[in-house]
Amino acid sequence: MDQFVKSHGLGNDYFVMNQSEISFELTPDVIQLLCHRNYGIGSDGILLLVPSDKADFGLRILNPDGSEAEKSGNGLRIFAKYLFEHGHCDKEVFTIDTLGGIVTAELETDDGLVPFVTVEMGDAIFQSNLIPVAGDKREVVQEEISVGGESLKITAVSVGNPHCVVFVDELSEDQIRKLGPLLETHELFPNRINVQFAKPVSRNKVEILIWERGAGYTLASGSSSCAVASACVKNGFTDGSVTVSMPGGELDINIREDWSIKMRGAVEEVAVGNLSSDILKRIEALNL
Repeated sequence: MDQFVKSHGLGNDYFVMNQSEISFELTPDVIQLLCHRNYGIGSDGILLLVPSDKADFGLRILNPDGSEAEKSGNGLRIFAKYLFEHGHCDKEVFTIDTLGGIVTAELETDDGLVPFVTVEMGDAIFQSNLIPVAGDKREVVQEEISVGGESLKITAVSVGNPHCVVFVDELSEDQIRKLGPLLETHELFPNRINVQFAKPVSRNKVEILIWERGAGYTLASGSSSCAVASACVKNGFTDGSVTVSMPGGELDINIREDWSIKMRGAVEEVAVGNLSSDILKRIEALNL
């Protein structure tokens, strides 16, 4: 009861719980406590196994600020590994139901473990009303925006969740830490948005930094990698097969001609544990 499994995808860490095996409600306050790196387990979010009548498994993705994400590429790979290694699934190909749509996961197994997972991430969508981006219906490609005293050109895309890609000549962590939260909450994006600064370095490689909606500066992100690769292809900067390099590592992304997306990357488990009586008392107080 109240067990968790903590894993990471290229330094982007989540812990996984089974809704049927926890004794409390995951309210925003409880989520914030559990994700806190000093007072809780510490993570970039929670992956919650839930029932689904649309796919083999259901997944809720909970951000550390208590909000809920539609989709997470690293989260999906972590979740797929968890399902196989912890006895929920004996298949190497299966479907997962997320708020951002149904995805297919394919496992690469090695002596009962899952070092790599490939996920069919759905389609890249550039229509403003579907991302969403405020204003007239249009494709938001290299559109100028003023933020933090700077003029930027953005490409917005949805890969099941919303993204804003800014192409730059040089990457700066200070810059994305400054402008990321301003872009995330800009009035142009009614549901807030994930932000990436991207530097294409060849026809098949791009380097990026990430400000994740609801989580902040992040070492790696699967959906961000898919969004950037899609934006690179849309703008003619790369071919369809793209390696996305982040501070946490690399993901291989394939953007097909119909804008469907395939992502492959590593995933590692960190720990398995149970919540202590002390933290359960704190959770009980928050649930009152």
